[in-house]
Amino acid sequence: MCGIAGILKTRAKRDELAGIAATMSETLRHRGPDDSGLFVAPSGCVALAFRRLAIIDLSPAGHQPMTSASGRYTIVFNGEVYNFESLREQLVREDAAPRWRGHSDTEVILASFEAWGVEAAVPRFNGMFAIAVWDEHEQTLRLVRDRMGVKPLYYATCGGAFLFGSELKALTAFHEIKRTVSRGALALYMRYGYVPAPYTIYEGVFKQTPGTILTVRKDMVNTEESPFWSVRDAASCGIADRFARTDAEAVDELERIALDAVRLRMIADVPLGVFLSGGIDSSIVTALMQVQSPIPVKTFSIGFSEEHYDEARYARAVAHHLGTDHSELIVTPEEAMAIIPLLPAMYDEPFADSSQIPTYLVSKLARQQVTVSLSGDGGDELFGGYHRYFLGRQLWERSQRLPRATRLVASRAMRAVPMRAWNKIFSPHRRFVPAKLRRERAGERIHKLAGAMDAQSPDYLYYEVVSQWSDVVLGATELPIAITRRDTWPRLDDFVERMMFADQVSYLPDDIMAKVDRASMAVSLESREPLLDHRLVEFAWRLPISMKLRDGKGKWILRQLLSRYVPEALFERPKMGFGIPLDDWLRGPLRDWAESLLDERRLRDESFFQVDAIRTKWEEHLSHRGEWQNYIWTALMFQAWLDQESARDATSVACAVARE
Repeated sequence: MCGIAGILKTRAKRDELAGIAATMSETLRHRGPDDSGLFVAPSGCVALAFRRLAIIDLSPAGHQPMTSASGRYTIVFNGEVYNFESLREQLVREDAAPRWRGHSDTEVILASFEAWGVEAAVPRFNGMFAIAVWDEHEQTLRLVRDRMGVKPLYYATCGGAFLFGSELKALTAFHEIKRTVSRGALALYMRYGYVPAPYTIYEGVFKQTPGTILTVRKDMVNTEESPFWSVRDAASCGIADRFARTDAEAVDELERIALDAVRLRMIADVPLGVFLSGGIDSSIVTALMQVQSPIPVKTFSIGFSEEHYDEARYARAVAHHLGTDHSELIVTPEEAMAIIPLLPAMYDEPFADSSQIPTYLVSKLARQQVTVSLSGDGGDELFGGYHRYFLGRQLWERSQRLPRATRLVASRAMRAVPMRAWNKIFSPHRRFVPAKLRRERAGERIHKLAGAMDAQSPDYLYYEVVSQWSDVVLGATELPIAITRRDTWPRLDDFVERMMFADQVSYLPDDIMAKVDRASMAVSLESREPLLDHRLVEFAWRLPISMKLRDGKGKWILRQLLSRYVPEALFERPKMGFGIPLDDWLRGPLRDWAESLLDERRLRDESFFQVDAIRTKWEEHLSHRGEWQNYIWTALMFQAWLDQESARDATSVACAVARE
């Protein structure tokens, strides 16, 4: 896990390029505190910069930028290629191995490029990676992003230069990047709570699409982004080759692949552990680690003093059963809220998944003992873990039995009951309600579903369920993204599979993975996600939906696998998520802070939003007439980010004045 940055500019002096790349690299120091490096191509048109968090081959032989044995390729690389040892053996068998200088995966990547070429080598890599490689022979820069978008990679063309970096802050360190807010991207952010790829909050700055190779030639003409793998292809191949054996055989196959995925991610020359929430996904990863470890695995969890948000007791029970070396931190509201001022700089653009706070806190806890931590991310999207999957299908199927007029009446009736009342009715602590119906914050979900009952198609229903604000950004037209461009979708007849596909190509890389990457790298911790091994993704798409959703529950096959290691009593409970008591905080200790950011005069002066819509939601939330905490948090995170932008501009002006 590291930070990479670079610039391609044909009409520039070597010292200028080196200075720009070094400045970009300095913004990524938190991603790689152990070492740094800089390369300027012999031709003088490219500079590559690197910040290192040493994980494999801690010696100077793992230093980057690294140049291949022939001198043709030079690489900077963020992430891990987990199967590097088997690739190394293959290169030796084919008599294509160089004289090895060390034992890093970076050196194996370069040797693979030498032996097979970049386009043929990359599909052989099993890992999470953002790679930039300069080809001195072809005078070509290639950027490679891993299949599921675990590792970030940003790029822009500006001022006669092509720039790239692991985080937006590396690109905006280049003085010619204008940092103009894209209103189209802002409209997407307000709807989803994150900015979906390929866009960023800035006009002209982009996220690279997962599973692609971006080729930039020296003249920067005809830049090409070509896929080497895609969720679409995995889904299409999966439905064409469905797993047709027994339930037990399916669980056996899942266990075989998952064990190997975890084994590969346990390869490190530094201490490692695992995030353990006590939920199904993290418990599976922990169990599969422990069964392959000669010593107790280090596990980490956090809890909150608010009982409804505290999963620490569940994690503690799983850790005790598996015999791990468990560390736990109970976080006070004050400790959690102290993280909020750090968020705009941590994420670089508005980002409104409030679980970013506990994710940062558990990363900080783990970093006190380890440099690498595994997580259970991906299980929900691959195996049907979200409540909306089966509830959405049930609602659609049942609503279609009713005339449209009746659906509208039902919708109004559902919304007539305040969210707070629905929350009480379906609280996890209401024993008279069936367990499968108990949910935290049920009111918001029910109101969303009520608003979608007039949907003309199931896909529109999903779109409404995952949406927050719409038509609230002044002068904005929403930009096309993966989940709205239906022409790019595979043919999936099952509504639930279409929802899962949409999540895998947008929500998973642009929200979940972005959240984990920034939170963990802010404390120089590498996070690894074994459930996103591409072999597991492909296997999940082969499974019939009945092996994911069964008996009113999601992740059926994961539950069967986990029951081989952990008693069902330790994990069979309503899904909690990884949330914080945001609703109460916004009405209490965060109220003054929020009010200052949502001040009516300020909102009108900034001219980004329909002010009345923002203020109405805020006032309804304060008065308990609505549970709008997620909507409000989305608006607040943009406003807080905007404050940071203003502070950066003020600093730049002050520095310019000082120089004069």
